Amino acid sequence: MNRNITLRQFRYFTAVAESGSVAAASRTLNIAQSAVTKAMLELEAELGSTLFERTSRGMVLTPQGHRFLASARKVISAVADATRLHGDEPEGLSGVLAVGVTSLVAGYYLSELLSRFRRHNPGVQVYVTEETPPFLEHLLINGELDVAIMVSNVLGEPRALVAETLTRSPNRVWLASNHALASHEEVTLAECAACDQIVLEADRIDDLMRSVWARHSLKPRSILRTSSLEAVRSLVGAGLGIAVLPDFLYRAWTLDAEHVDVRKLRDEVPTVDVGLVWRRGSGLKPVALEFIEQAREQSRPRRPTS
Repeated sequence: MNRNITLRQFRYFTAVAESGSVAAASRTLNIAQSAVTKAMLELEAELGSTLFERTSRGMVLTPQGHRFLASARKVISAVADATRLHGDEPEGLSGVLAVGVTSLVAGYYLSELLSRFRRHNPGVQVYVTEETPPFLEHLLINGELDVAIMVSNVLGEPRALVAETLTRSPNRVWLASNHALASHEEVTLAECAACDQIVLEADRIDDLMRSVWARHSLKPRSILRTSSLEAVRSLVGAGLGIAVLPDFLYRAWTLDAEHVDVRKLRDEVPTVDVGLVWRRGSGLKPVALEFIEQAREQSRPRRPTS
């Protein structure tokens, strides 16, 4: 099949995938909803795959959609790189940039951004420190790091730090294909709380959910609390429990080839925001400012030029 996919379709698709609805994507792109819908249908027809599950509460990526989103982001990033070659890119930047990252976020947001930054700034020495969120905050406040990429909406020292969101990831329920809740299109927090939980203790994601359960006066039973995402995925896939986790961590298959399904939550649950964090009032140096600008550019939905 000849796949004549346009850059416009990549951008529309990414906007829908990241916002979770055609309406939100159309507002971001400043175009009519009908144009976005038409572009998504044409894209799916061209690929021969269903990229979204269409529900009453929005557009949910299928496993094929998740894989295509990774490719779409790479294409948009490559176009951004080509554009920057003819733009007002700073010349001759040099010095040292100290970046902090958590282990969970590193695998999903660091590689592409760091690769682009080093290509554009070969004279800058970049040092990356992987640590827990509390220790990254300590290093930022002490001036030992210039900037960190981490979950940014559950900071321990928000008054001492500036946080700028790069992406917001909704929480959904991970469960085995044969789980009792898999027959539901959406599930409530109360239904989740009645099931055994596999809890990921990483990047304060469990702190966010702990406050959600408390707000709804629910006390779910956790059969395992672990810092290993693969352990969570494997146990959920084996049907030993469910997990409530952000979409950016979702992968449809475990290492043992067990399938992991996802369902939307009917109740309102805060997103997990990944963003840039730096010390308040620190007077960022040029290399840090350039890194921040490139991170913003990478995460920014682009409006079509045609």
